[in-house]
Amino acid sequence: MDTPARAETPLISWSRHRARPGRAAPFLPMSRAEMTALGWDACDVVLVTGDAYVDHPSFGMAIVGRLLESQGFRVGIIAQPDWQSAEPFKALGKPTLFFGVTAGNMDSMVNRYTADRRLRHDDAYTPGGEGGRRPDRCAIVYAQRCREAFKDVPIVLGGIEASLRRIAHYDYWSDKVRRSVLADAKADLLLYGNAERAVVEVAHRLAAGEAPRDLASIRGTALFRRVPDDYTELHADDLDSADQGAARRPGDTVIRLPACEQVEQDREAYARASRVLHRESNPGNARPLVQRHGDRDLWLNPPPIPLTTSEMDAVYDLPYARAPHPCYGDARIPAWEMIKFSVTIMRGCFGGCTFCSITEHEGRIIQNRSEGSILREIERIRDSAPDFTGVISDIGGPTANMYRMACRDPKIEAACRRPSCVFPDICPNLNTSHDDLIRLYRKVREVKGVRKVMVASGVRYDLAVESPEYIRELVAHHVGGYLKIAPEHTERGPLDKMMKPGIGAYDRFRQMFDAAAKEAGKKYYLIPYFIAAHPGTTDEDMMNLALWLKKNRYRADQVQTFLPSPMATATAMYHTGVNPLRGVRHGASDKVEAIKGLRQRRLHKAFLRYHDPDNWPLLREALRQMGRADLIGSRPDQLVPVHQPPGTGKAAGTRRPVRQPGGTRRFTTKGLPITK
Repeated sequence: MDTPARAETPLISWSRHRARPGRAAPFLPMSRAEMTALGWDACDVVLVTGDAYVDHPSFGMAIVGRLLESQGFRVGIIAQPDWQSAEPFKALGKPTLFFGVTAGNMDSMVNRYTADRRLRHDDAYTPGGEGGRRPDRCAIVYAQRCREAFKDVPIVLGGIEASLRRIAHYDYWSDKVRRSVLADAKADLLLYGNAERAVVEVAHRLAAGEAPRDLASIRGTALFRRVPDDYTELHADDLDSADQGAARRPGDTVIRLPACEQVEQDREAYARASRVLHRESNPGNARPLVQRHGDRDLWLNPPPIPLTTSEMDAVYDLPYARAPHPCYGDARIPAWEMIKFSVTIMRGCFGGCTFCSITEHEGRIIQNRSEGSILREIERIRDSAPDFTGVISDIGGPTANMYRMACRDPKIEAACRRPSCVFPDICPNLNTSHDDLIRLYRKVREVKGVRKVMVASGVRYDLAVESPEYIRELVAHHVGGYLKIAPEHTERGPLDKMMKPGIGAYDRFRQMFDAAAKEAGKKYYLIPYFIAAHPGTTDEDMMNLALWLKKNRYRADQVQTFLPSPMATATAMYHTGVNPLRGVRHGASDKVEAIKGLRQRRLHKAFLRYHDPDNWPLLREALRQMGRADLIGSRPDQLVPVHQPPGTGKAAGTRRPVRQPGGTRRFTTKGLPITK
């Protein structure tokens, strides 16, 4: 058996498994008839996904499928199968190597339920937007059906659901700690993160005759195995000691997390496991982690090495059809409609926002495409999309303006354990230059046939203020009436728990944005997004946010209530009442107030919609209990009026059309600002 921490093989250096055919398949096959047309008697790999099959690099199964195809493997797709029996999982026959199982581009529970645990009736990744086409805990159910279909075929889990549930984790929808999804799915191997490196190596090594249990050396994987005899175990009880141990014995150390059974019972142990997991997320210095599940050890290898620019280009230059599979006919797939004219230029995010799962999945090191690769994709859109009107709907990534930003010193980067490069302040070692991004924007605008290039990805405003030229470029050429921005809150308490900058950074950006719009002769608006009920938020914090919104004449029709997604740091705060951003030790941990009661969550949401008459009774009651009855009245500095309009106030939180006083900015449910 291999030992972990082996050096990486470059993604594009593998020898092809089979000789290259005349050309790539127009679409990866979804039926035996398509396999026959390609001359296949079997698939090497069958990918089972909870999303509709859209052959576009914004869909994970398309990237994995096309990448494996480029390596000489025959890859088929089973998309959104009926999971009531194993028969639909036999549609493409028995794969010669493995089933690759993913819930899709979203965690299936996040996709299916709201922050209030209410059922959603739509699904953007399904033809017609129809809800209910994938099961709850999708990866588990699909894996079980694959096992029933062909019990001796290895099963490899991947995608966001696998990434965020790779260790024992708090599950908001069942309100309990669940085992690693690898254990519940009874799969052989789990790949986390953007797993191109791992999936290519898994395919080649299985094709060479190795068994899944032999693949313990691959970064970005999890599997059940014993700890090798030559490894020293360090317990996570004392993180400082763990760091000292790493210095004492580099390369042969594994950190033992509190066992699954322990984190189920001990919330401080859960918070400590969360803290260790996030501190061990830098590919440059992360050590393997191990967590006991019953009588077995779950082994997590360090995160994958980020792709180089040439590797990113190779992935995005693959021959995607850039369309849904023809089997869907004219059915509209909302997620595809949203992204079909957008271009991803980078991956990863070093912001580290605690409520967000990007870092847990993609990592904090930015992986960039070259200008040439990006320009080629735009030309393909122009030349192949029959309904392209000359507008690129978005050019960005998880964050719009982190393109080619990185630590100035690779040695410092490799040794760093900070969860964020921009909190509490921008790290002095971070290169925040926007010059490469500005140059890219200008080259993209010069592409023949392109009329407009939009930036719809969220702009990190604390970085943007470092470059007035970027803000001028953004406003003059890449904003179409409004720009979304995410201050999330105004008060220092919740912002510190979110790891977000103070509202002063937003104010500076707004001033620079407004000045740039005036200079360009444009009338543009910022759309600020805020979160209700985030851990560490008091009722007074939400009241102060509501007063700030009213003072600045913002009225939000659509608001976001904190949703505890699996494995996020803020989710650990919500579940445990402990702050894992600081040392976690019994009796000496930093406590966090979690907003769990339905009434308090509704109240925090009502503060964000202070202008809705249906919320006024709840707000009046709360303000009186808080000793702030002085905010009840009709003066501009008061929050809610004394009198209730007839026919309102019966269902707090229900949306109603509200008449807007002159000069007030109102954000509709579509996100468009309207000034009346």
